[in-house]
Amino acid sequence: MSPIVAPTHITLISHPATREQKAGVFPLDEPLDLQTRATLANIPWKAPRNARMLTAPEHRTRQTAEALGLAATETSELCDCDFGRWRGRSLESLQTQELSGLSEWLSDVTAAPHGGESFCDLMTRVGVWLNTQRDAGIAIVVTHASVVRAAVVHALQAPLDTFLRIEIAPLTTTEIRFSGGAWRVRSIGVPFSSEF
Repeated sequence: MSPIVAPTHITLISHPATREQKAGVFPLDEPLDLQTRATLANIPWKAPRNARMLTAPEHRTRQTAEALGLAATETSELCDCDFGRWRGRSLESLQTQELSGLSEWLSDVTAAPHGGESFCDLMTRVGVWLNTQRDAGIAIVVTHASVVRAAVVHALQAPLDTFLRIEIAPLTTTEIRFSGGAWRVRSIGVPFSSEF
């Protein structure tokens, strides 16, 4: 009889929205504003003991981790989707200048009219990373909504276009587990609080 192995438990935290994101601008590597960082620092939350702390490499995710008191290791596989030449551009400008490309991007996970990464590419990247985490134990991961969506699709083995129908709000948690040879989704998009 083989020994019982504790399940892997990964909590994905989507970072708070930046000023640019609130304005409908595709992200660059912008930081969080000072007020958001102060609000995060005052959340009475502590990470579970013995958890590994990971963060995407962008300013907004590293600052989220720091404000929450997490000494997190940067992991490039957790970076945001690469929006290519759309980085720093507003949805409003794309609606007038590149409407067909924007429409294609919003309806086809394989499309990359911006010259960056398609959602399909993102899901492949996140799926490969998740498959290396099956024996990771407990992990807290600060990342982006797009990465969380990709992780949920991978965990559920859902059709790839499911990605387009999942919404992850800023500063929410999503929990997935690996046990019994399969990923399982425990919760999706729960507002961040001091209780896990």
